[in-house]
Amino acid sequence: MRTAYKVRVYPTTEQAAVLNRTFGCVRLVWNTVLAWRQARYRNESETTSYAQSDRYLTELKRDGGHDFLYEVSSVPLQQALRHQHTAFANFFAGRAKYPRFKSRHGRQSATYTRSAFRWRDGRLFLAKMDHPLEFVWSWPAVDPATINPTMVTITRDVDGRWYASLAMEEAAEPEPLPTGGASAGIDLGVTDFAVLSTGQKVTNPRHLERKARNLARYQRRMARKQRGSNNRAKAKAKVARAHTKVRDARADFLHRTSTRLVRDHDLIVIEDLNVKGMVRNRHLARAISDAGWGEFRRQLEYKTQRYGRRLVVIDRWYPSSKTCSACGHLLAALSLSTRHWSCPDCGTRHDRDVNAAKNILAAGRAVSACGADVSPQGSSLRRSAVKQETQPARGGIPRP
Repeated sequence: MRTAYKVRVYPTTEQAAVLNRTFGCVRLVWNTVLAWRQARYRNESETTSYAQSDRYLTELKRDGGHDFLYEVSSVPLQQALRHQHTAFANFFAGRAKYPRFKSRHGRQSATYTRSAFRWRDGRLFLAKMDHPLEFVWSWPAVDPATINPTMVTITRDVDGRWYASLAMEEAAEPEPLPTGGASAGIDLGVTDFAVLSTGQKVTNPRHLERKARNLARYQRRMARKQRGSNNRAKAKAKVARAHTKVRDARADFLHRTSTRLVRDHDLIVIEDLNVKGMVRNRHLARAISDAGWGEFRRQLEYKTQRYGRRLVVIDRWYPSSKTCSACGHLLAALSLSTRHWSCPDCGTRHDRDVNAAKNILAAGRAVSACGADVSPQGSSLRRSAVKQETQPARGGIPRP
């Protein structure tokens, strides 16, 4: 299994200069090759392979105007071409947007393979550096001297913090968690981040909303500064640090919540939400983006696979909120403002979100039983087993 450890890095002044020079060369290679590929396709109607872009990079180094490319390691430059080739492959396959030019004002990164770094006794030596990079190890149960990274990615965020991502192949699979027989259907929302079929509700911390006033103040200060001045750069760094605090708090919340759910439940069922379409609603876009539903699903997917749990994703069109979880009665319509309703058939009083979570769990069990659409990757473009039924899946006691 492929895994990675992300650590905080503290480079010296000389090491930071080498890394910043490498970032600039990587950015130049990416933008130059991307412009060349676009011009080649526009003028000659021909696509570009990785081998052709590699030859172009060799010619670029030898043209006399880019001798500074020899001052940095060639591996990050080659990796930039590989990443660009993968980006175009994902674009033509419909999995990503068209590759864009890189800016010097955004997040910077450089990737090193085994030929450009050394890992000795838990210390990292990069090419063009005489001394190891200092970093903080945050996993007490893992001895850094025992790992064997195959790839290292150095990044510098807009707020000035440095990180290193150590990717490797784990020889042994982690032991699956002991089974307890518990299952949970999860209904994601904005007021409550998650409502479980057991009735438990996870409050939405609303990280961005709590920091909105501070962010607005920092942004107003930055707007008053003259463009290109040092004071504007300082103000911009404060805005970036404020956003970083929000991002880190959100990531911590999502990891804690997903880990607790995976640890306590053998089967987890969620809906295949169309997050990209939902954020087009300008009234809910900020709240939905702040919740991080897509990242939460991604974490559930790899954690359930890693620890021997099951994740079932049901079809997004399944009427979980309008179906009575007690008798299976399906309402003709249910407005979003209606948070509680009574079943006209059996008279059961429902909390909208808890009822939806119970129906999601029942539908997930049906899907898992027939083996269709279990843990699908990406958006659901096909109908699940729930939608292939002639009657909608019912929760609780089936109607005669």
